[in-house]
Amino acid sequence: MTQTNVLEYLEQTVTRVPDKIAFADEETALSFREFLDCCKKVGSRLIQEGAQKEPVIIYMKKSPYTLTAFFGVIYAGCFYVPIDEEMPQRRMELILENTQAKYMICDAGMQEKAAQLHFQGTVLNYESCLEYDIDEKGLQQVRETALDTDPLYVLFTSGSTGVPKGVVGYHRAVIDYIESLSDVLQFDENTIFGNQTPLYLDACMKEVYPTMKYGATTWLIPKELFMQPVELVRFLNKHKINTICWVVSALTMISAFGTFETVTPEYLHTIAFGSEVFPIKQFNLWKKTLPEAEFYNLYGPTEATGMSCYYHAERLFEEKEVIPVGKPFKNTEIILLDKEGKKVEDGQEGEICIRGTCLTHGYYNNPEKTKEVFTQNPLNPNYPERIYHTGDVGRWNEDGELVFVSRQDYQIKHMGHRIELGEIEADVALVDNITSCCCIHIKENNKIVLFYTGNLDKKELTVALKERLPRYMIPNAIVQLERLPLTPNGKMDRLKMQELYLEQKKSRRRREKN
Repeated sequence: MTQTNVLEYLEQTVTRVPDKIAFADEETALSFREFLDCCKKVGSRLIQEGAQKEPVIIYMKKSPYTLTAFFGVIYAGCFYVPIDEEMPQRRMELILENTQAKYMICDAGMQEKAAQLHFQGTVLNYESCLEYDIDEKGLQQVRETALDTDPLYVLFTSGSTGVPKGVVGYHRAVIDYIESLSDVLQFDENTIFGNQTPLYLDACMKEVYPTMKYGATTWLIPKELFMQPVELVRFLNKHKINTICWVVSALTMISAFGTFETVTPEYLHTIAFGSEVFPIKQFNLWKKTLPEAEFYNLYGPTEATGMSCYYHAERLFEEKEVIPVGKPFKNTEIILLDKEGKKVEDGQEGEICIRGTCLTHGYYNNPEKTKEVFTQNPLNPNYPERIYHTGDVGRWNEDGELVFVSRQDYQIKHMGHRIELGEIEADVALVDNITSCCCIHIKENNKIVLFYTGNLDKKELTVALKERLPRYMIPNAIVQLERLPLTPNGKMDRLKMQELYLEQKKSRRRREKN
């Protein structure tokens, strides 16, 4: 049967395995029956309030109950907008301004912080929502008018300016994504996920929706464990977690610090990764440690409902190789365009553009930004057809696989040469005793700055790079840190690094004057 509403996943699973654990953390474990009951109560409360096809803010501590709030909002025919205590207050205020939401669901743990946001609408206490009776008639009336093009969520990403943009996802796109992803990664009722990403990011969909589709189980892993690699792997083993879909930085944090010499994941058989290029040295460590496991490189933007491409990484890679991002999921097309909007020749680099039902509706209350990146397909002048411009550069390799090359804004002109900052990073990552690295470009003075972590001082690293890189690619400045700053979705926080570098530069100037 073809799905038209994501709630059908949950409802069909409850009839099969009502008492199986759906979502759990160290404090709470909800069966599918309990999960559905909570969702319906939240939905009934919103219906009673008069909420209709509108955004509802969710401000709760990360737990299985947070997910019931998401799906309670969907039961009411509305769409959820998660905010989180990890976010700066100004960012949350901008989200509230953008959505103009009239309702916020807040748990007891977040009530005090919620009050500081000066929210003008109605704040519903989550715990009190669970005391309401389920309005089956009202829920059914909502479902009868629902369409698969109705919004499901608004998830906020940050542009290069740091101003959040709300991506509007909808039922049909999410259903297509989950069906394709599940087929590729071979999820089933025996899958036990270990969730790493915050619930306000689209990356968590890789665990949440397949859990409901198959009657699988998802463990929400405590955030602090991602600073304690040995304890993190022990957590995976304790709960027999066999499938993870993590950002690359979380995986390299384990492998780069010698964790496998102490403990290895005993149950993992499926490892999907994305968000950044996986350093070959670290990938090979994982592959050698878990030779029987299946590894998948995933690629895709939030604006195209999560991941758009996959590559089954079945072998070890040579130092200078790049792991492809492979081919698009079913019902998705990747087009590589040049600056004139023409399709590039095979093997040539072009901007990665995406076509298909995976495209979200655009940015909430932001038609200008939507028009910038969701455009008419220049290869089709005959009828309206949108494509999404990712801002990423890619090429097709000789095997017809897509290879991610760089962000468009990571390609720079330096000393008369065009340079990919990712090329420098790839070489640095191969140097012994380097655990992680990132290059940024300071446009004001055309300087390349390298940030890194590892047991190697700057002089030793400079000597190593002179042996590996041409002169014009050697960084103008090198900064060693204990940990590289990351964005909430696990990507290198280049804006933060630029701030750190400029602040260090100011400090040096002050010292020199004194």
